[in-house]
Amino acid sequence: MIPIIHKEVVEKRKWLSNNDILDILAISESTPGPIAVNTATYVGYKVKGVFGSLVATIGLAIPSFVIILVISLFYETFMTWHVVNAAFKGLKVGVIILLFLAVIKLAKSVKKELIGAIIFFVTLIIILTLTFLEIKIPFITIILIASGLLVGILLTLIFDKKKGDKK
Repeated sequence: MIPIIHKEVVEKRKWLSNNDILDILAISESTPGPIAVNTATYVGYKVKGVFGSLVATIGLAIPSFVIILVISLFYETFMTWHVVNAAFKGLKVGVIILLFLAVIKLAKSVKKELIGAIIFFVTLIIILTLTFLEIKIPFITIILIASGLLVGILLTLIFDKKKGDKK
């Protein structure tokens, strides 16, 4: 959804800037609910206020709900079809590519700092290690949150101390 939202809201309609999208992503990731719903609510609010946020949220949620409801009614039948299985495998690849493209596009707007790069690579190493060790997702999430907090606090303390020493 992120690349689609970016293209529609920033590039095509010019409602928001790249920095606004980065802010939305940060807010959406820190609040409960799917990122697309949180983003739609925020964009709707920025464009047309409270009414816009309601319409945008409902407009995003209803079609998805109906589609998932219909699929769930026929899921077992669909999954016996070879074509459907192949389509789902293709969708997985497509989603990965879309996420990769979104990261590249948004990375250009991010302020580059050493502390951010260190946190990114430490997190990447932890994710790869936990995936390789086949540790389950809820446990990975807890470890990543704790590691991110620890690394972020330590690096911030180190960099703030160095900045203080230079003054």
